[in-house]
Amino acid sequence: MNIQVISIAKKEHDMYDPLIQEFRKMIGRFASIEDTVLFPKAIQQAHNEGVVASQLAYAKTLEPYKTKSYSVVLHPDAKIIDSFEFSKLLSDKMALNFFIGGAYGFDETFVRGCDKAISLSKLTMSHKVAKVVLFEQIYRGFSILSNHPYHK
Repeated sequence: MNIQVISIAKKEHDMYDPLIQEFRKMIGRFASIEDTVLFPKAIQQAHNEGVVASQLAYAKTLEPYKTKSYSVVLHPDAKIIDSFEFSKLLSDKMALNFFIGGAYGFDETFVRGCDKAISLSKLTMSHKVAKVVLFEQIYRGFSILSNHPYHK
């Protein structure tokens, strides 16, 4: 299985990187996983124009990544699922893309164009923290599917 986590963010090293790298290593036992971070000049310019322009720029930047893979978008208004439901997202798929939006989130057209929209929590968290939670849940999901004791 190939998994790609695609996020809108400035490329910078931060305190969360080692944790994400550790989860990538653990997930590697189950699947190939990539962490793609995008922040082209068009998004920087759109941020100066406001919410609508930013959301359109996010969608335009991410659209090429909505390939034949199953697409899951993280969205605060989407259904909150538990770890067992999350693990079902990982089963029986050859390729899976997770999308994390920028500061202004996604417009509804992009969200509807994905196969599934989920929320990680009712809590508001930074995109960096959301990415760590997503990587942990991907590892937990594979642990559930393989009856590994990590998830207990």
